[in-house]
Amino acid sequence: MSEAPYPSKSCPICGKPAAERFRPFCSGRCKDVDLHRWFSGAYAIPAAESADDSEEQERVRPEEND
Repeated sequence: MSEAPYPSKSCPICGKPAAERFRPFCSGRCKDVDLHRWFSGAYAIPAAESADDSEEQERVRPEEND
């Protein structure tokens, strides 16, 4: 029963051992670095646009010539 409830992993930002208080990060700084990466779009998932997507955008977006 003396085992930690979660396995010990390293910080995903710097690789140091994770601190219980900031898990999965090692410090507040690394936690803030990760949050900034989310806000700035660094963790975006790339997607390929299909023909159906572009047709739908044309219907939703009004013509600029009108």
